Amino acid sequence: MRVIIIGCGRLGAELSYNLFKRGHDVSIIDNVPASFNNLPADFQGRLNEGEALSQDVLHRAGMEKADAVAAVTNSDALNAVAAYVAKEVYKVKNVLARNYDPRTREIFEYFGLQTVSSTSWGAQRMEELIFHSDVRTVFSAGNGEVELYELVINDLWDGKTFNDLIDCEDCLPVSLTRGGRAVIPNRESVIRAGDVALISATFEGIAGLRSHLNNIDKQEA
Repeated sequence: MRVIIIGCGRLGAELSYNLFKRGHDVSIIDNVPASFNNLPADFQGRLNEGEALSQDVLHRAGMEKADAVAAVTNSDALNAVAAYVAKEVYKVKNVLARNYDPRTREIFEYFGLQTVSSTSWGAQRMEELIFHSDVRTVFSAGNGEVELYELVINDLWDGKTFNDLIDCEDCLPVSLTRGGRAVIPNRESVIRAGDVALISATFEGIAGLRSHLNNIDKQEA
């Protein structure tokens, strides 16, 4: 795959090197020559010094033939515009943009860009680890708007159903594993102690589920 990375800071360098090690053709753009020093010495991708919005620089980087583009500079405005150009002008099918400041998220949404916000995602993960170690996140979609959570059913919930477990509209049962065998449950499925339930939920939904679990556990204890 031919991939162009716009921005060779720590994130850009790490992403570029990982892709290179997997055998992809990687081309990096950055207007600060010293930024390329972030790359490991054995990196053998192409380095393109210059402005990411320069047609000449984009041509040298191979934008016309790129399979994927990731704009990962520290400038949200540059990431949004560069990603939009790659998507709409050069018709690159797979375009990603880094959102550095959550307050500028609307720019990316306006352009309809696939966005990754390490700040928003990281803050949410830390909050969960600090306060909610009982329900573990196993998969995050987008920037954490919808996630997949793993819950081990305790003795207090033995014999109840998913309807008893889930009382919010923003939560859905995804799978139920018992004795190493997984099935797709519905809200009427009975759960047993030791079962592992996977639940899809929004951040607000899982907060409501945790509150519900705590309240019921206190009543049953």
